[in-house]
Amino acid sequence: MGGVGEKGLVLVVEDERPIADLIRLYLQREGYGVQVESDGAAGLAAARRVRPVACVLDIALPSMDGTEICRRLRAEDVWVPIIFLTARDDEVDRIVGLELGADDYLTKPFSPRELVARLKAVLRRAGGTPEPDRTRSVGAVRLDPARREVTVGGAAVQLTSTEFDLLAHLMSRPGRVYTRDELLSTVWGYAAHGGTRTVDVHVAQVRAKLGDAAGIVRTVRGVGYTADA
Repeated sequence: MGGVGEKGLVLVVEDERPIADLIRLYLQREGYGVQVESDGAAGLAAARRVRPVACVLDIALPSMDGTEICRRLRAEDVWVPIIFLTARDDEVDRIVGLELGADDYLTKPFSPRELVARLKAVLRRAGGTPEPDRTRSVGAVRLDPARREVTVGGAAVQLTSTEFDLLAHLMSRPGRVYTRDELLSTVWGYAAHGGTRTVDVHVAQVRAKLGDAAGIVRTVRGVGYTADA
């Protein structure tokens, strides 16, 4: 059990006590209250009872695994942010977990600092005010989120859905530098498990389609990418 904390209560369902204690320590340092359950059925009951701001669920749990907890909560229309933990570094597990409605996925062993960062990211997205469908402009590039249209100097640019979402995210805050992991998590819906090369390939494709305006998407060496005139 734990207090609510100034940033809300996070439910951690993890049957390995050392891992649970480490997660609790790092989350409490960040101002979150933490409730730990070591059994899947108890974890589901706690999620229903305490209404946490987020859940961190191990997949392999006694009585009920984490994916089943997630499935049942989503079936009840409970959309609390969920991060899965698993010892299985398996692509099928990751895809199945995300299709059930999880927000992120970490494979053991993991850095507790990375878990905290991922948690903060999913909470920002879940609790933030939705971006208005306003047109965004950086240099000669103009992006209309409502129409999903991009133009360069008035000429239409054809982007795939993923390319559009990537450019829209970069242009939402011009000058803000996004790491590759952040872009993977936000645009693709998964994090470093998928490999950051995916981001580099898509950035190259976007630049090629922007032609003379490609320079608005800048590489910040050793960090990531930004959109800036």
